Amino acid sequence: MTFSPTPKQPSRAVMDQVEFNCGVMHIKDHSPRQLSEETVKMLIQRSQEAKQRAYCPYSKFRVGAALLTLDNCVITGCNVENACYNLGVCAERNAISKAVSEGHRSFKAIAISSDLSDQFITPCGGCRQFIREFGSNWDVYLSKPDSSYRRMTVDELLPVSFGPEQLSLRRS
Repeated sequence: MTFSPTPKQPSRAVMDQVEFNCGVMHIKDHSPRQLSEETVKMLIQRSQEAKQRAYCPYSKFRVGAALLTLDNCVITGCNVENACYNLGVCAERNAISKAVSEGHRSFKAIAISSDLSDQFITPCGGCRQFIREFGSNWDVYLSKPDSSYRRMTVDELLPVSFGPEQLSLRRS
């Protein structure tokens, strides 16, 4: 699914459905599986805001992520690079780690943003596996700076994946 936005600010009704608590945004989206269009737009906006805080002096490639928990908390993350390149942390892993440290283990969706305008940003292979650790049937919103997006499931991003459930399978 791909969406191209119309230039429009979120309605006052949507803004009334959002509340902040201790730096974490809570939304009132009660849909069981499919997120409302307003919630998706808000999630992408939060990922774009997180992108602004990226620390990427080496690659200059800013990435932001906004994670929506089952209890409708929005937790953001950005990429943080390190002079020892392999110690950098991607935005997706940053957001999920923050959520886990706050007690969250189940997620509805994650939105990812970057400065790429010719294509939708996608998670790296390591982030796909990290996302998969928390289930294969939740949504990943790949976005562009103009807020257009493509919705995929974790299963679509990482087909035939390895996850925690494989560890309990019978072995010979």
